[in-house]
Amino acid sequence: MTLDPGLRRAILDATASLEADSVERLARLVRCPSTLGQEQGALDEMARNFEALGLAPRRVPTDPAALKDHPGFSPPLIPYDGRDNVVAVFTPRERRGRSLALQGHVDVVPEGAADLWVTPPYEPSVRNGRMYGRGAGDMKAGIVSYLTAFEALRRAGVQPAAEVQMQAVIEEECTGNGALAAMLALPRTDAVIIPEPGPGFAAVYSAEVGVIWAWVTVTGRPTHVREMHAGVNAIEAAGIIAAGFKEYEAEMNRAERVHASFHGVNHPVNVNLGSFEGGEWNSSVPTRARIGLRVGVMVGYPAAQAKADIEALVAKLAADTRLRGAQVKLEFKGFHAEGCVFDMQSDIVRLAKRHYADSAGEELRHYAASGLTDGRFFTLYQGTPSAVFGPDAQDIHGIDESVGLASMHDITRTIALTMAEWCGVEPLAPGARA
Repeated sequence: MTLDPGLRRAILDATASLEADSVERLARLVRCPSTLGQEQGALDEMARNFEALGLAPRRVPTDPAALKDHPGFSPPLIPYDGRDNVVAVFTPRERRGRSLALQGHVDVVPEGAADLWVTPPYEPSVRNGRMYGRGAGDMKAGIVSYLTAFEALRRAGVQPAAEVQMQAVIEEECTGNGALAAMLALPRTDAVIIPEPGPGFAAVYSAEVGVIWAWVTVTGRPTHVREMHAGVNAIEAAGIIAAGFKEYEAEMNRAERVHASFHGVNHPVNVNLGSFEGGEWNSSVPTRARIGLRVGVMVGYPAAQAKADIEALVAKLAADTRLRGAQVKLEFKGFHAEGCVFDMQSDIVRLAKRHYADSAGEELRHYAASGLTDGRFFTLYQGTPSAVFGPDAQDIHGIDESVGLASMHDITRTIALTMAEWCGVEPLAPGARA
């Protein structure tokens, strides 16, 4: 169906009337320091958001025993007790339209050196039309957009004429297991919208790489530095292993290995030395060092093969004569994720792009991402058409992360109009909160 012009105007007026409320809603979420293992506050805030929309929140646990045989499962980093995903489901009086899932992750990456931020990372600050704070862009603004879009329909006097699921999940930043658990706990919908941020501009994801997380622990032989020639320096050995991955990175970025969806993207496959622990004392040859690696996987290259590549590479590097006498242990925890291509011709993507262009006055640009999103689960394992698009965010995972508030409002309007046309609408239920 095409939206009635009067209804379209009513929805746009409603979203405009909610802009100040949505900024405050975003601020409340940013104040929740929802790093790995600390997501409870943000999950509780999401439960309150669902209740404020007249929906009943439901907790969905992430159970590794139940998920371990699914091809999308990744080895967890920590236990899941006390941090269940939160979902809510709207059911219309009469199901006439197409169902829709609105999904977003509440977890954020660590803030890094907090002293480098202009304002504290979990104290939201609005400057020059942007909200600064860890998670403001990635991806709490997108979550606020889908909440506000649903509320705007009600303020316009209507509600969706199809089931609408809202999913607030954990661990998008390290495993995706929260998204997998929530997806499997709910019925398959006709489409999914995930308002992940754009890379400095509003964008719709056309493709994304896969990712493997690997951990290498090197145990050397400690000595006093006066006899360092007789020891094995674990830190130096770990550095040799980390450096060895650069040749692999170059190989994976050779033109013939790059999938067509990434043509024109400079260096799409990245290997990142993301964490390091090691050593005991400046005057001692260190005993042990541990490095954490994030290895990108090109679309079309199986994650299982990338894992085998890493195993072979670490074994080869461990045999280097410079590591003689060292013990090398390889573990895989965190992402074991496949790359994914999104269908840019699907009805949900075309509809979202049209409504964005009509309401924002510019095109929603395509983005082949050298990172990844939860969108892969719905596309790869359900065959559900997925529109992954979101507002202009800057410095995500970095210092002074921010999101453009005008861009967030553009995404809110887009989701509201898309939901209304995709699901159809019916008059607001008697007694429902407008």
